Amino acid sequence: MTEQIKKMRNLALAGHGGAGKTSLAEAMLFKAGAVSRLGRVEEGNTAMDFQPEEVKKQQSVSSAFHKFSWKKHSITLMDTPGDQNFFSSAKTCIPAADSVILVVDGVDGPSAMTEEAAACVAADKLPCVLFINKLDRERSNFEETVAASTAALKLKTVITHLPIGVAEGFKGLVDIIANRAYVYDDAGKVEIVDVPSEMAEDVALAKETFIENVAELDDELLERYLEGETLPLEDLKAAFTKGLHAAEFVPVIGGSATKLMGIDLLLDFVNDYMPSPLERSPWVAMDENDNAVEIAPDPDAPFCGFVFNTIVDPYAGRLSLIRIISGTLGKEGTFLNVNRDTKERYTQLLEVLGKEQKPIQEAFPGAIVAVAKLKETKTGDTLTMDQQLKITPPAPMPPVISFAVSSKEKGDEDKIHGALRKIMEEDTALQLKREAETNETILSGRGLVHIETTIEKIKRKFNVDMVISTPKVPYRETFKKKIRVQGRHKKQSGGHGQFGDCWIVLEPLPKGSGFEFVDKIVGGSIPKTYIPAVEKGVIEASQKGILAGFPCVDFRVTVDDGSYHSVDSSEMAFKVAGSVAFKKAAEGAKPTLLEPIMKISILVPEEYTGDIMGDLNSRRGRVLGMDTEGEKQVINANVPMAEILRYAPDLRSMTGGRGSFQMDFDHYDEVPSDLSAKVVEKILAERQE
Repeated sequence: MTEQIKKMRNLALAGHGGAGKTSLAEAMLFKAGAVSRLGRVEEGNTAMDFQPEEVKKQQSVSSAFHKFSWKKHSITLMDTPGDQNFFSSAKTCIPAADSVILVVDGVDGPSAMTEEAAACVAADKLPCVLFINKLDRERSNFEETVAASTAALKLKTVITHLPIGVAEGFKGLVDIIANRAYVYDDAGKVEIVDVPSEMAEDVALAKETFIENVAELDDELLERYLEGETLPLEDLKAAFTKGLHAAEFVPVIGGSATKLMGIDLLLDFVNDYMPSPLERSPWVAMDENDNAVEIAPDPDAPFCGFVFNTIVDPYAGRLSLIRIISGTLGKEGTFLNVNRDTKERYTQLLEVLGKEQKPIQEAFPGAIVAVAKLKETKTGDTLTMDQQLKITPPAPMPPVISFAVSSKEKGDEDKIHGALRKIMEEDTALQLKREAETNETILSGRGLVHIETTIEKIKRKFNVDMVISTPKVPYRETFKKKIRVQGRHKKQSGGHGQFGDCWIVLEPLPKGSGFEFVDKIVGGSIPKTYIPAVEKGVIEASQKGILAGFPCVDFRVTVDDGSYHSVDSSEMAFKVAGSVAFKKAAEGAKPTLLEPIMKISILVPEEYTGDIMGDLNSRRGRVLGMDTEGEKQVINANVPMAEILRYAPDLRSMTGGRGSFQMDFDHYDEVPSDLSAKVVEKILAERQE
């Protein structure tokens, strides 16, 4: 069993969208014989991008999984999205891998999401390989791409394979370690040949650099190297493997996924050097006393598993993907969900093969399996037999844009909420809330494309059609002048009439004070039993506003006089009187509009700070200061919500996707007088429509 685990590899493909991760996955599967034909993204026939939304967009929108064999090794491949809208799926899946292949476009080089992926790999201390793809394309440049990746990703790169030929002339690779050349024909078939004579000098230099980097990791090897000794290949390989597992450096391999060039070399490299579940850094969990506990990948130990992904199907139900950390899982049984403190029973153990699943009998540490129809289990949960251990899941990526969602068809409102709740089980980057003041359902996510794709998924999976719109801004109203008025309600209609009479003083309060009601009635001009009715009338009227129908805040109402009728007065009559008094007072107390002000923290490379601050000023923002986080700058500012509802795509455009931000409500402030009338006019016009 230990030998079986030694030959397991859990491999994630990560990097920016368009670099060719899915094409690389397809090439690996085809080379290994796991699929009968080479899938092409542009043709919509790949094994990994099988969802209709992915076929339509020609890009991955969620992580896909496939298990296959290569030279007696069992490899589970995870193809993760590289688009900023869907990167949260990559962030939840990368920790479940034992190693990562960072895929970089050999033409365009690394981008913002390559940096994001590299940061996730570094945070999880996982070994990774840099695969420079598309070396057969026009304008591709291996050396420049490696240099740009080394600088942008802050990686210590070590070239292990050099390309033979450039761009359209690319025809193979030289393995620096083995000192062999591999040349491919148009069908991707390989022939092993001698290193081309014109490359001998470059290969020798690359080999020397490789030896230097490896020797530096071992004092004994370094000493022998400095003394001029020729280091045995086996010693170099052992030190290289140790350094790779410790993430001391990142090996670099090149190739072309669509031409099947370098794929076999990459797979051999994975088998030879990448860690098995027994060799990866230990998993750490917190026990019931919040002490850190390392979990060994022992098949005979108690079971422990981590749910790192969820797939929701309207027919098959919830499919939970589990990375088995310790113990052995049989084809059916019961385990404890530690996060939910509940027992879960499963009746089938599945292996994921793209869009299909295959039943299996048992699974050992390192295996990635799926279990269907767990009732309570969600992404990020820890499963054990009875141990109180919790693995800390990656923090969800914060939403950056919000939209109001509503049903296209009347009567589908309840269906919308049910569908959204289910889709959120498989997408941790989505957030849902009900905005009581604007009476809107607000869906937040990582970008407009993320929200639109979610809407498409919901229509396909749950047959619910939805529309999205920019959320309404929850304005408030307040007052700037103190005023005293009378509110009188008198109505006579056969029998008992209605009579209520009160005098109130309305005055503004400081920001954030809310509402105060003061009773200063003396001499019984209004009986005590009717005072609460006056307050209720004031509160109800204030919730409907005076300018544009928004709740009024930060004011005090004092009732100081009035009169009553022994027969016709009632609580209802004084409630109406209080409402009448408030409306009259509000009109004369210089009502003004308040807007929500957001506190925003924007993380950007230093070269963009000037543009960002200029843009914030144009949005009526106020920069509060700047901090440094690593090699980036954090700009803190207060900005009106109305000016920043669609900020995510604008920031992406200004920074080439290298900026990110977080935003929270801070306070309410007065809308400038020159804008207030326009805002009120627009809101009233929208309501009439």
